Amino acid sequence: MANTLLEMRSITKTFPGVKALDDVNLQIEEGEIHALVGENGAGKSTLMNVLSGIYPFGSYTGDILYNGEICRFNTIKDSEDKGIVIIHQELALVPFLSVGENMFLGNERKTWSGINWDETYQLAASLLDMVGLHESPHTLIKDIGIGKQQLVEIAKALAKNVKLLILDEPTASLNETDSKALLDLLLRFKADGMTSIIISHKLNEVSYVADRITVIRDGQTIRTLDKKHESFNEDVIISAMVGRDLTDRFPKRTSSIGNVSLEIKNWTVYHPLYENRKVCDNISLNVRSGEVVGIAGLIGAGRTEMAMSVFGRSYGRDVSGQVFLNGKEVHMHSVRSAIDHHLAYVTEDRKGNGLVLSDSIATNTTLAKLDKVSRRNILDPDLERRVAEEYREKLHTKCSSIDQLAGNLSGGNQQKVLLSKWMFTDPEILILDEPTRGIDVGAKYEIYCIINDLVAEGKSVLMISSEMPELLGMCDRIYVMNEGRIVGELAKDEATQESIMSCILQNSGAGS
Repeated sequence: MANTLLEMRSITKTFPGVKALDDVNLQIEEGEIHALVGENGAGKSTLMNVLSGIYPFGSYTGDILYNGEICRFNTIKDSEDKGIVIIHQELALVPFLSVGENMFLGNERKTWSGINWDETYQLAASLLDMVGLHESPHTLIKDIGIGKQQLVEIAKALAKNVKLLILDEPTASLNETDSKALLDLLLRFKADGMTSIIISHKLNEVSYVADRITVIRDGQTIRTLDKKHESFNEDVIISAMVGRDLTDRFPKRTSSIGNVSLEIKNWTVYHPLYENRKVCDNISLNVRSGEVVGIAGLIGAGRTEMAMSVFGRSYGRDVSGQVFLNGKEVHMHSVRSAIDHHLAYVTEDRKGNGLVLSDSIATNTTLAKLDKVSRRNILDPDLERRVAEEYREKLHTKCSSIDQLAGNLSGGNQQKVLLSKWMFTDPEILILDEPTRGIDVGAKYEIYCIINDLVAEGKSVLMISSEMPELLGMCDRIYVMNEGRIVGELAKDEATQESIMSCILQNSGAGS
């Protein structure tokens, strides 16, 4: 019989006006991978923040027993001293420090004379290899993408003497291939005796890696499923998560596809720092009105770089090629110009580049098109509020009011505010970069409905996603990118996970 490593008993945590956790109980066995699932705002991350000392003893009620000992953590260092290490969904890296420096920040390799940089970078390189990240530890964090930054966070956790590893949405920034590699890494850690708690909205990944699954809803533990005694049925898990049956993951849509609205020809972009690195190589694609077109590819394929460079040259240098809107060539050399041409780009990084978290929902909603809520160049706060309220109702954003700070919303509701912001600019073409990253299955369905409504109005959607089922369920056509090039184009009826991967694998290394 397995030993109990961790018990959280009757944990209750209250914020002003909200009971985030209500008598939650959780038991973790030594050497298992235990998954926590639930909708955004269910209390999963709050529970782990209690465990790791981010919410200190005294700010909650209930008991934490670790290795049979009652623990009262007042800081995150207290929990780390016990071997409990948490990797948050939000990255905690310093952009202008190197990968190696970030990995050992606060955990420095020291000698009598200072920091041992040789040991630091040697250990960093070894740990990066363990997580499958083939980057120099001397590379600055700002020069690698968000998916690679997530792997740095995991390597950073491994640099500590970890016995219980907590991962909050660790694969949210990863595509399926890299996600599976990470999950296999967790299974190897398990074989070596490590215990892990994983929070994830990706139920197929949870079913693959977890020994047990605990479902949390509205701050309460609903049930725990054990792989030893029952199969992990996704419909059962979803029903427990949302409190109702969800029969279809993707809302049905009758496509009414019109003329080409966006066409990109021979688009080439170079890396902003590395002179000879071509990140987009002679890309040509098109999107029609009323159509959802997907872009599949592995991390580093150049999908985000392509989208950002088209959107007002907000990425890259030595950009060449042509962009046509409704058959007419346009030149968009700034974000403002792109907005004026009715193009919108919904970033993959809603908290870093998409929203001003310290501002209200109302402010964020109108930020990209302030002239629409201004009179004689002076902001009309009443008009701004009416607009924000309209989009709150239209997108069913759950909030206390439009004055609520964007940073206090759940991930799914933040995504709705981000969509509101760009819908308010009156776009004809929307580029959606990972539009459902890090949000739960119920909120995903609502986002998909919004996408369907947009194309039903005749708008065009170009959707970048690392989740193949999402692309297959939502798109009329799918382009496949690899190493900065388009390596395949698949119609809806011929697109499968196998055909997409085949395009990637058949073209890997062709341009090197």
